This record gives sequence, structure tokens and C-alpha cells, in this order.
Amino acid sequence: MEVALIAGHVNFNLGTGAIIKSTIGWAKGWAALALYPLAGALPIRSSIPTRAICIVGFHTLLIMPLLLLSPHLGLPEVLYVSPLRAVGGPGNEFFDVPLYEIDGSTGDLRWRLFSPWGPALGFVGNINFMICLLEKDRKWKALGIIGSIVMCFVCKSRLAQLAIILIPTVTAIVSRLRKPSMLISLGFLSYLGGIFATSILTAINDYWEGFKGARAGSTRVRFALKRIAFHRWETEAPIWGHGVVEGGPHLVEYMAIGSHHTWAGVLFVKGIVGFVALAVPMLVTALDLLRRAASPRYQLGSAGLGIIILLFMYTFGENLEILVYLFWPGMLIMGMALQEKKSQLQPEAQPAS
Repeated sequence: MEVALIAGHVNFNLGTGAIIKSTIGWAKGWAALALYPLAGALPIRSSIPTRAICIVGFHTLLIMPLLLLSPHLGLPEVLYVSPLRAVGGPGNEFFDVPLYEIDGSTGDLRWRLFSPWGPALGFVGNINFMICLLEKDRKWKALGIIGSIVMCFVCKSRLAQLAIILIPTVTAIVSRLRKPSMLISLGFLSYLGGIFATSILTAINDYWEGFKGARAGSTRVRFALKRIAFHRWETEAPIWGHGVVEGGPHLVEYMAIGSHHTWAGVLFVKGIVGFVALAVPMLVTALDLLRRAASPRYQLGSAGLGIIILLFMYTFGENLEILVYLFWPGMLIMGMALQEKKSQLQPEAQPAS
């Protein structure tokens, strides 16, 4: 990623100062995406970040009643902006302390808590949900799971509400693939799927159209940003990219080209080199975690698989490198899952002769 970044700056004669500034941004984002999984190799017990995330879920449940009432009590949307904003950053939304938010396109109330925007909170909520499933204490596990689900729904993110149902289901199926009962059930579902294929495909298509139409303005802007990024990457800088982000036209409300879509952003800024630098590690990681999740000898495999699937899903709706400071516990757990050694299963008791 850094090589592609420097090459893009050199190709467009952006200067040494821009290279230094962009490298600092790279260190805060892309480098962190690699370092947090590497930290999973350190001697850290997985129960520590797991319990911490459950406590975050508990705190969410404690504060949500006040946040839900705040718009009806006439309280301001944002309490204050942190003085750290003076140090620099992408925008005020990364430093403000909000009580609630009014969606500009629909007028609906939504909450984003400690995240810069609503969908980012849904992303964190899904990551936290997968981590909370590892908790051993039933009380803390329940509090963490409920708190994570609340995050996914108060943010009003369509992708978050889909993922909170889909990802745990997929990981549960994969972790039980070696059980005959699961294979028989999947075979039966496959048989029913063949019979009702037309109705199922129609229902999926209707759901997708409703999904896009729920916030039509947001969907329009996202698709336009993606099209612009892909077109300019292909015609202007296919190998190394443009090196830096650029503001979009009025059509996309002047949002940065390549934002709201990791793959579009990588191609626009870092070209096909950056695309491969992200796609290959994600693919290899997913295959390794798929193998581990399907084996009962790995305790963290299912959580790791769920996290990498979430990362892949959110590449189509967010820029991962911008939000890594929020979901880094998930990257840490994923790193632990990749480093986990096989546990020794107890041998089955032999019948008496």
C-alpha cells in the first residue's frame, strides 16, 4: 500500500510534503489493519478483550435510555467538539460528542454513539457481537450481545441489520459442517430450495429493491461515487492510482471520490497494485479461518471467520482503513484465531471388553 501511495504521488507530481502527509494517514489506517492481527501473536488471553467488549455493550444499555429521550427533551444533537480537533483530522464528526442525529435524507432519528456516522456504529456492533459470543460468563455474554444488537438497530443501518442475522447464521453452519445432522439438514434445505427456487429468487429481488429504496438518496450517492471512482481509475491511473483522494462533484454532494466503498477507494487512490495488496491477504485469511472454523479443535475459528466475512461485507459500504480505530478489537481477535494452536480433544471412552 505504501509503495502504491508513493508511486501515485510521484506520477502526479504531488510533492514531498503530500507524500509525508499521506504516509501519516497510511500509518493510521492501512498499517494498523496489518499490525492489529499481528498483535494477536502476543501472549494475550482472548478473555481480556472479550470481557472488555461485553462491558462496552453493558455501558451502551445503561446510556441508551437517556439518548433515546434526548431529542424529545429538546437537548442539542451535539454536546461539544473535542479540543483534539485542533490537531487535525478528516472532520468534526470524528471528534464531536453526539446525543442523537437526524438523518438528512429521511428526517429519521438515529444514534451513532462513539462512531463518526450511523453505519459505522452498526459495523462496530456486528464486530462486537461476534466477540461477545466467546465470553464464558453467561451474564456478561448476555449483556454484551444485547448491547451489540442495540447498536445495530439504533444506528438505522440497513447493512448492519442484515449482517447481525446473516453472519452468525453462516458461522454456526460452517462450525457444524462435520456433524451428520447439519449435513442432512443442508441437504433437505437444498432440496426445498430447488422446488421453491422461483419464489425465493423473487423474494430476494424484492428485498434488494426495498433495501435500496429505504434510503434512496443515500443509495444514489453511493452508486454514483462508485461509478466515478471506477471510471477515473480505469481511464486515468490504472496501475498506481491517483495517490490522494479528491472531492466529488455536486452530483455526489461533494463527497470524496472512492468514499463509502473500500474497493473503489483503493482502486482510485492506489490502483490495481493497492487492490491486490488488499484482496490477496483477505482471501488467504478467509480460507485459513474457514478451515479453522470447520474444525472443533479451534476455539476462536468461528469468531475469526465471522469477523473476516464482516470486513468483506463492509468493504462495499465503508472504507475499512478509516474506521480501524473503532473495530480494532475484532482485528486482534482475528489475529489470535490465526495463531491459535490445536486443542487436544478428549478421546472417546472405549467400551469394556
